[in-house]
Amino acid sequence: MSKPLRRATEIICRQGIIPFPAGETAMAIVAELVGDRPEALELIAAFEKAPSQTLEQLAASSGRDGAAVEALASELARLGLIFNQPSSAGTMVYRLLPLMMVGVMEYRFMGPLAGSEAEKRLARLFERLLAELRDQFQGSYDALPALFGQAPAVDRTVPPSTTDAGGAIRVVPVQKPLAGGEELILPSQTVDEIIDKFEDIAVGHCFCRQRRSLLGEPCLTRAPTLNCFTFGKSARHTAAQGFARKISREEARRIMQEAEAAGLIHKAFHPGSREGSPETSICNCCKDCCDTLRLWRDGTLPLINSTYHLAVIDEAACTGCGTCVSWCPTDAIALADQGVARRDETSCIGCGLCARFCPEGAVALQTGLRRVFVMPPRLRA
Repeated sequence: MSKPLRRATEIICRQGIIPFPAGETAMAIVAELVGDRPEALELIAAFEKAPSQTLEQLAASSGRDGAAVEALASELARLGLIFNQPSSAGTMVYRLLPLMMVGVMEYRFMGPLAGSEAEKRLARLFERLLAELRDQFQGSYDALPALFGQAPAVDRTVPPSTTDAGGAIRVVPVQKPLAGGEELILPSQTVDEIIDKFEDIAVGHCFCRQRRSLLGEPCLTRAPTLNCFTFGKSARHTAAQGFARKISREEARRIMQEAEAAGLIHKAFHPGSREGSPETSICNCCKDCCDTLRLWRDGTLPLINSTYHLAVIDEAACTGCGTCVSWCPTDAIALADQGVARRDETSCIGCGLCARFCPEGAVALQTGLRRVFVMPPRLRA
């Protein structure tokens, strides 16, 4: 493959929080998207020193006139490689996106798919890239705590507020004095609060379930796919590029309710993982397809989550039916020898599925801001 393709791939692989190997597979992904077109690869290379640039800056760094840059950047945005939205001051900013979290992979599989051979080929390439990432991290497994131990949470869990029968999930508040008397401003704790914040809301398809389907692995829970939400600037971007469509608050609430009925997990994302900033998106995740959960279970990446809830089990009310065990996405619940459910606090992400589906109402959610960090399994001796 050409030197310009290799250079562009290396620059893309430096974006985001995950250091993807810039090898043959990553280059094949970039080639699949843009081919070996010099003008596209040169524009990507122009982001080498600064991943976010104005039109004027990008024209200077690429050596092209503004009109040519604008047209080419718009084309790359439709391919999922560039985020192009105005800043709060109204200045258009172009940002080069990573291969994943959040970047090419999410956007490419978020729109409606045809099941074409090209789509399947791209899905297989990403699967191979993730396998290479797993090999890379398993080879330096003992270094993962130092590498990711202080990293900000990838996502934030927002639990449902009602049980499957329609009753309210019990919430147990825990009052703790704050060190130094500082006021802690918590992010929104319900999807309704998040929806009410935004004028611009867009919905696309779940990129995890769509990609797994292309790989011949349809969702085991048969979960609906049209429930990947973006908000504000992200909604305007995904709608403009055809990855999603704008919807009303009422439709957003209806889709969220369908997601809860299907047992999906609300996971909110913030710009740069800054939870004090408004949410950019909400994924509705199933246990078997979600990339975050799969990459953790498969030994690729640690699970790094932020939550304000912890499942609390009333052992006197628990009948040991195992419903909570089957729904828990992180294997944080198991049946003890006494035939009652026990929860491991270190793995509980506070998603509330156990509380939602417990037929005895034996599970409540205790409040308290927590960061959950769980190492992936070690696959090598």
